[in-house]
Amino acid sequence: VHSFPYSCHYFCVPAELRSTGTAHHFAYLLNASDYRILRMDEDHDRMYVGSKDHILSLDLHDINNSPHIIHWPVSERRRMECLVSGKDSNEECANFIRLVEPWNRTHLYICGTGAYNPVCTFVNRGRKPQTSMYLQMAQARGRASRAAEPSAVHEALGLKEEIFHLEPGRVESGKGKCSYDPKLNSVSALINGELYAGVYVDFMGTDSAIFRTLGTKTAMRTDQYNSRWLNGSQVCKPDRNDDKLYFFFREKSSEMGQTPVTQSRIGRICLNDDGGHCCLVNKWSTFLKARLICSVPGADGMETHFDELREVYVQPAQDTKNPVIYGVFTVSGSVFKGSAVCVYSMADIRMVFNGPFAHKEGPNYQWVAYTGKIPYPRPGTCPGGTFTPSMKSTKDYPDEVINFMRNHPAMHNAVYPVHKRPLVVRTNVDYEFTTISVDQVTAADGNYEVLFLGTDKGTVQKVIVLPRDDLQTEELVLEEVEVFKVPTPITTMKISSKRQQLYVSSDIGLTQMALHRCDVYGEACADCCLARDPYCAWDGKSCSRYSASQKRRSRRQDVRYGNPIRQCRGFNSNANKNTLEMVQYGVEGSSTFLECQARSPHAIIKWHLQRDNSDRRKEMRSDGRVLKTDQGLLMRSLQPLDSGMYQCTATEKNFKHTLVKLQLVVLSGRAINNALVDGGAGVLVPSSLHSGSTQWTPSAGQYKDLLTILSQPEMSLINQYCQDYWQFGDPLLGALKAKDLKELKEQKKPRNRRHHRDEEEEEGKMGETQ
Repeated sequence: VHSFPYSCHYFCVPAELRSTGTAHHFAYLLNASDYRILRMDEDHDRMYVGSKDHILSLDLHDINNSPHIIHWPVSERRRMECLVSGKDSNEECANFIRLVEPWNRTHLYICGTGAYNPVCTFVNRGRKPQTSMYLQMAQARGRASRAAEPSAVHEALGLKEEIFHLEPGRVESGKGKCSYDPKLNSVSALINGELYAGVYVDFMGTDSAIFRTLGTKTAMRTDQYNSRWLNGSQVCKPDRNDDKLYFFFREKSSEMGQTPVTQSRIGRICLNDDGGHCCLVNKWSTFLKARLICSVPGADGMETHFDELREVYVQPAQDTKNPVIYGVFTVSGSVFKGSAVCVYSMADIRMVFNGPFAHKEGPNYQWVAYTGKIPYPRPGTCPGGTFTPSMKSTKDYPDEVINFMRNHPAMHNAVYPVHKRPLVVRTNVDYEFTTISVDQVTAADGNYEVLFLGTDKGTVQKVIVLPRDDLQTEELVLEEVEVFKVPTPITTMKISSKRQQLYVSSDIGLTQMALHRCDVYGEACADCCLARDPYCAWDGKSCSRYSASQKRRSRRQDVRYGNPIRQCRGFNSNANKNTLEMVQYGVEGSSTFLECQARSPHAIIKWHLQRDNSDRRKEMRSDGRVLKTDQGLLMRSLQPLDSGMYQCTATEKNFKHTLVKLQLVVLSGRAINNALVDGGAGVLVPSSLHSGSTQWTPSAGQYKDLLTILSQPEMSLINQYCQDYWQFGDPLLGALKAKDLKELKEQKKPRNRRHHRDEEEEEGKMGETQ
């Protein structure tokens, strides 16, 4: 597998994200962790979040606007029992909220791990937080939330019916609804008053099952300890489709008689399944499963499989029976690190479930397609449907159907992604995808699906995949945002197209951010067009949110091709005129760094020098004294002839524009010494004027600029780099060139850094999100 080269138009770190005003970090300190966005209620503008010992109801417009918070810890006795069993005090012996389901208009059904003793209860949705005093304590101290028990406070105020609170006396066992171990998945769907859940139902975490509890129907589960059904499964997502419920999961498989490997599956049950009459009593009698394939074909015909399903996003379609399914997969094993996004159609999934069953004669045989007689009704068919109008329950099915189901739950054919290949691939990178959300966006040249991909490094990539003429696709990373100050895996993400917001959670916090930040792409029409962001268009004055209601002649957007020459006629002439000219000083014999970085990684950067009193421009190339980097131009052993106007230009899609104009003034060492003498009134003289009779006298402002430059911390970094760099000789010949370049890249601006930020800036801004 080859590394997939991707590039990002814009990278944003937390401090920069806050400065745009498009993001809000949850500011209430609850002494909590393990935040999970479990339910969104867009009709009532609320989002329900589970964390360690806390349930949060947050405003979708602003998550910091009067949050409703419930503190639901375990008893001290239960916590001690958990500790005695050998579990960790912080990571396991607490109540980690894992399930939030809407019960009715006024109540929620909520479950937590209960310190390895799952518990469930009802919560009144309420319209108000518990008390302003409670919230103030939570915001100010966090750890003091135990001191103000909310139930007693709001009972005294007589406002219990309107307050977000636990219903007293309604706590019940959560077995079969929530896993014991907070590290194991717990997913659920509440349908017609019945709870369907994919969980582990034992303390040791060995019995995985798909359960049905609550409601009036019979409690059901998958066949226990039958590896043909489930084998160490981790369910990622349930999704209802018509009269069936689909489960997406990964499990261990030893189909080839070798060491068990992880494979991804999709399972299916009928919602009106009542189990068998004599066999499979209180167990699913319509359970089927099929393998999900997400792989990259190699040149030698071998496929590289991404076998571990991590997350699933179901994109609704106009035809409700045929949604588009996006899956995030990672590579199992430790040979290399990689992840991929594959897309599946529900029509292909149904076709596989209507195909042949998998069959194996014995433990030493291979799995093959079943060629014998299939009993009627076809195993997996829901009762009361078109094909079984006379059978109202699965208990009416013949014993041969039930026995066949017990021994043949798997399908022979696998479900392949659309176009038989992944939509997005990452290999040989230092991160993996963990979550996904998808937004459908209408642009001037068509409709696009924008993918928001969370990673285990705490970043969110904003990606579109464009079709090409040769039936291939072009992936474009529009933006990559570092959401949290400390790199931490993204656990959940929810998108609100209605409010144009993305909500992101991790173990350490919760963030809300806008789906688009059009102004970061630049202040020129060309920059906006080259960004190719379907959310953004040039409106004649700035890069702003695209709206289909705008007049066509006033908007400029080209997502598919990003052609600024065609789209920005009349605007491009101003791009170079608006380039700000700056003055930078250097000292003869020392080094200096001229900074210039393109907004797009696809641009070709060139430097040109125009010396004083000359109309000729010379292109700067790397040599023994000059080193071109992605961040700018490093010049060592400055000479008087290096003075002049330096222009940094970027060329992309045949469009050329100037990014930086720098007037470099090389000062003599003697002039610098005079200027730095205490109380001295030395004169700063450019080296180029030493040989002549004309004396150059700077203004007071230029003195200030020089002293500011010389006192900047970046100067010491550059000097240290140069000292280390020169030890290895010519940079173009040294074997350690790559290492040295990496060191230089780490000294770039914070907004261009991935994970290395200036510690002093971090400490100074640490309190901004508290």
